[in-house]
Amino acid sequence: MQHENLAFLDIAGSESLTRWLALNGSQILLWAIGATLVTRFIEWIADKIVNRLDRGFEHSDNIVRSETDKHRHALVQVASYVAIALVWVVAVYYMLRAIGLPISGLAAPATVLGAGLGFGAQRMVQDFLAGFFIIAEKQYGFGDYVELTVSGNPDPAVGTVEDVTLRMTKLRSSEGEVISISNGSIIKATNLSKDWARAVVDIELPIGVDINKVHDILVEIGRKSKNDPRIGPLLLDEPTPMGVTKMDMESITVRVVARTLPGKQFEVGQYMRVVIVRELKRNGISTTGSDSGDSGVTATAIGAPLETDDSPEGADAGDHTDSATGETTRNRETNRNRETNGNRETTAGEVRK
Repeated sequence: MQHENLAFLDIAGSESLTRWLALNGSQILLWAIGATLVTRFIEWIADKIVNRLDRGFEHSDNIVRSETDKHRHALVQVASYVAIALVWVVAVYYMLRAIGLPISGLAAPATVLGAGLGFGAQRMVQDFLAGFFIIAEKQYGFGDYVELTVSGNPDPAVGTVEDVTLRMTKLRSSEGEVISISNGSIIKATNLSKDWARAVVDIELPIGVDINKVHDILVEIGRKSKNDPRIGPLLLDEPTPMGVTKMDMESITVRVVARTLPGKQFEVGQYMRVVIVRELKRNGISTTGSDSGDSGVTATAIGAPLETDDSPEGADAGDHTDSATGETTRNRETNRNRETNGNRETTAGEVRK
């Protein structure tokens, strides 16, 4: 310790700056360069492992990532983060020794400084602890579709996990935005792609519709959907009608649910909505709001509807029967034309008078 103190005083006093730079400065430079190179190497190794995991998923027959791959991806990111931090701690320690600072004499000031930083950096410590438990408990990982409720914000952040570290989580929203959230501020994490997901489709129908007929149609749609090559691989079981879930004076709501692969519930739900609406219309059943251009279910489909052989008897492809009034679309158009012609004749008669 005494020798280190004398060396430090020599730098400030008798020893020339040129000689100090030649001896101690070169050591500091070597440690800085070495730490930088080791950091690059760790990042290169981490990228290679991540790319290998990604290639393994792309070349496999799996539609979604396994929970093991997600957890490994998160562990690689955290391990590289911790390794780089340790490398720089060691490098800074030896650079301080090269300068000639008495490391052992800095113990007491470092304790006071550490206590002050610990008190002022409680939020950062909270982030690191929360990140540790997120990864250790496998709450979510890379590629998961999650909904994170953040303290102080009533609107949850929803998106696909792109990065998980001990300090923060990064999400990619459906609009393409990258959302960075400190782990300590997360009060609720909802994983929408863990193990399996559920697609829920609500269909609003007129109050006078034949429920039994609708149920039979939905069961048949579910059976054909499970065998359909476009969404069948995404389903874990057949879509099942759950019956009437809501009723008011003008309409009723029927629900269909299906278990899907993780993260595929939205794709399945969009496809099922269009299929259900088209099949109901093919069987003479209109959804609420169909006359005004609203299908009664809000979504756009991915892919084409199911191919079916049955079609409404006694009606052309352009004729659809309204179950509430028993009136076809073509009859309604004819009645509107007659009313319009009658109004024109009345107006012409008034003009003559």
